[in-house]
Amino acid sequence: MNRHVLPGEPPVEITLRRSARARRISLRVSGVDGRVTLTLPKGASEREALEFAGEKASWLRGHLERRPDEVRVAHGAELPFRGQTLSVVSGPGRAVRLGSREIAVPGAPDRVGARVLGFLKEAARARLAEASDRHAAALGRSYARLTLRDTRSRWGSCSAHGGLMYSWRLIMAPDSVLDYVAAHEVAHLEEMNHSAQFWAVVDRLYGDHGEPRRWLRENGAALHRYRF
Repeated sequence: MNRHVLPGEPPVEITLRRSARARRISLRVSGVDGRVTLTLPKGASEREALEFAGEKASWLRGHLERRPDEVRVAHGAELPFRGQTLSVVSGPGRAVRLGSREIAVPGAPDRVGARVLGFLKEAARARLAEASDRHAAALGRSYARLTLRDTRSRWGSCSAHGGLMYSWRLIMAPDSVLDYVAAHEVAHLEEMNHSAQFWAVVDRLYGDHGEPRRWLRENGAALHRYRF
């Protein structure tokens, strides 16, 4: 993959990617991190692709300007936790403490982000383990292990060997969303596909999943704007 800069104000960095499956030149802006990818089909030249990007420059900059700004987690920042917005404040003692409207973080200011990250991952593991255990028991199956990652393309996965993987950022979403993702991945222990039978299992474990799926589609990308 090559990188080019689209001139103008502001300049935009573009990653060029060739794809044997692509049928036309296409331009994509990641909803997660704002990265711009210009995909070239077989036989297309870089000059032709960059001309295409230049024609889309106004649309591209407008799209990037509408993206929510990144939030650096520090004292004074606001952060979602289980669907509620909490303020990050300075606190006494050694442990991060959760209040009704705030997260109190003791220690040096330059360690606030790392300490909040540790708190979120610990909370995510506990909540996701509880939800996964509950859904697996309802299904009469067991999973091999549970791991957390900071994934960008998916909120969870289930391996052929029964390993569950989740994005720890789910702890920032409403409880119903986290619970739905856990039900979705546990359902793969029985159906390793997205067939009608699979969705019937999800319905059995969770119920009507339209609302949490909609929430993730509309709000999920914004969870990646928080930097620690």
